[in-house]
Amino acid sequence: MKIKTLLLLAAGALAIAGCSTPTQVDTGRVQARTFSFITRKPQASPINGDSYAPIHALIQEAIVRDLAQKGLSQVPAGGDVTVAYLIITGNNASTASINDYFGSREDASALHNKAQNAYAGSKNPNYFEAGTLVIDLIDSKTSALLWRRHVSRPMLRNPTADARAALIQGVVDEILSDVRIVP
Repeated sequence: MKIKTLLLLAAGALAIAGCSTPTQVDTGRVQARTFSFITRKPQASPINGDSYAPIHALIQEAIVRDLAQKGLSQVPAGGDVTVAYLIITGNNASTASINDYFGSREDASALHNKAQNAYAGSKNPNYFEAGTLVIDLIDSKTSALLWRRHVSRPMLRNPTADARAALIQGVVDEILSDVRIVP
């Protein structure tokens, strides 16, 4: 079985696994003019630094670019919608989630478990590494989840900065391709 097919199966398993935490949410059109990112949780240890800072910057730049094309303006805080995202990385045996910009919602653990089951549940004995990006749009006033999508892709080994940026932009483009924004 090719890695691409395996990843499609993993993505499909994420989409249909369990009902308690939906992987896809769409309550219709998202009414908004502005957005802000979720307030980041404080780092546990400032000494270690943030090794994911470059990845967060690329993801946020890609999201800002896509949402600006849909007519939304970024504000530092208090936007009409709040953008949250969760990064899940894994292989045949284990997964890890980076939820710095996802918040402390109970969904993070459930989504991580779904990814673990999808990644490790394959009968394919070949080693693979993959990543999943989940993006949520949340009503800033009510905290209601308005829209959620995810995409899984193979992880690149030692990519150039341009290759990494292009992959992340492509993933964000695919995730946000069908969000319907109305002012």
